[in-house]
Amino acid sequence: MTPSQTPPGTRARVRGHQLAIPSVLMRGGTSRGPFFARADLPDDDGTLARVLTAALGSPHPLQIDGLGGGHPLTSKAGIVGPSTESGADLDFRFAQLRPDDDSVDMDANCGNLLAAVVPFAVETGMIVPTADTTTVRVRTLNTGAVAEISVRTPGGGGARSVDYAGETRIDGAPGTSSPVTIGFLDTAGSIAGSLLPTGRPRDTVEVTGTGPVEVTCIDNGQPLVIVAATALGATGRESPAELTADPALRSRVEALRLACGTLMGLGDVTDRNYPKMTLISPPRHGGTVATRSFIPRVAHESIGVLAAVTAATACVLPGTVAHAMAAPTATGQAEATLSIEHPSGAFDVRLGWEPGDPARITRSALVRTARALMAGDLYVPLGLWNPSTKETNR
Repeated sequence: MTPSQTPPGTRARVRGHQLAIPSVLMRGGTSRGPFFARADLPDDDGTLARVLTAALGSPHPLQIDGLGGGHPLTSKAGIVGPSTESGADLDFRFAQLRPDDDSVDMDANCGNLLAAVVPFAVETGMIVPTADTTTVRVRTLNTGAVAEISVRTPGGGGARSVDYAGETRIDGAPGTSSPVTIGFLDTAGSIAGSLLPTGRPRDTVEVTGTGPVEVTCIDNGQPLVIVAATALGATGRESPAELTADPALRSRVEALRLACGTLMGLGDVTDRNYPKMTLISPPRHGGTVATRSFIPRVAHESIGVLAAVTAATACVLPGTVAHAMAAPTATGQAEATLSIEHPSGAFDVRLGWEPGDPARITRSALVRTARALMAGDLYVPLGLWNPSTKETNR
C-alpha cells in the first residue's frame, strides 16, 4: 500500500449556476452515502454542514432534492483524507444527517460506512495498492478510534483496483461481495469516555409513566443503552416497522434515552444521535442475543457495526443486562465469536479480552462488504460556499 501525493486545494468548481463537488457514492455495510476528499470541502464546520444538507436533500422526508434515501441509514456522508497523525494512513470523518431536519451530527461514528473508506481511497487514488490485499490504518476523527481495514486489490494484468466480487454475505445487504475485514484497535469509551461510563454494569433508571427500568450503559465504539425489551412493553420479536409505528413505545424509549444520556455524562442528548437504544431478548436462531435497535428514534433494519461490537461486549461482561439474558459463551477462554441477532439476520463479532477480565477488551474484529456505486460531480446550489476562499488547483 502506497499513500499517494494528494494535490493541495479543492477541486470544487462553479459550473453553470451550481457548485460541482467531486464525490463517490458508496455503500458501506448496510449504509450508503456520498464520500468526499477532505480537500474538496469547506474547512469551516458551519459551511460544511450546509453543503452536506444540500447534498443529501435534507430536510425532506424523501430527500427528493439530494442523494439521501429518506432513511437514517441512507442519510450519511464520509469525508476522507491523508492522516495528520502518525500511526494512521487515513483520517475518516463521518456525518450523520436526517431526512426530517437539517441537523448534521459529526460527533457520532459509523462502522458500516467505515467499511467503505479504503475502497473510496483506492478508487480516488488516495491509496495506491501494491499487493493483492491492501491493509490501511484508518483513524475516525469523530472519536479518535483507529482500525486496521483490509480489502482485496488484485492486479489482473493491469493496475490494481478493489475487487468487489466475492462470496461474503452480510445480513441486511443483498447478494454477496468481497470481504472488508475491520479490526478495531481501541474503541472502549469512544464517546462516553470509558467502557462503563456510569462505573457500573447495571443501573436502575426511573422513567416517567414506566417506573424503574434496569439498563446497562456501555460504550465499546458506540454508546449504547441496553435494556430488556419486556421492560419497555415490547417482546423483542417485533419488526422494525412495528416498532417505529408504536408511538407509545417510542416515547418510552426516548424518555429512557434522555435520562441515560445524562447518567452517562453525555449531557442533553436531545439533538444527538447517541446513545443508541438496544432492546434485547433471548436469541431465537442459535445466536448469542436478539436485538432491536433505535437510531435513535427510528428502528434499525439490522444493527450498526459498532453497536454490534458494543452489544457483544456487554454479553461477556458479568452483571450486565445482556449477560444475564445471552446464551453462555465458553468459560475460561479469552476470546469468542458472538452472534448478535437482529431483524435482518445476525452479525458475528470476534472479541478478545484480558484473561480473567472481560472488562478489558483487547481486540474486536468483524467482516463487512462495500461497493462503489457512482462517481462524478455532486451539485449543490451556489451561495452555500465560495471555493475561491480555499486554495484551488488551476
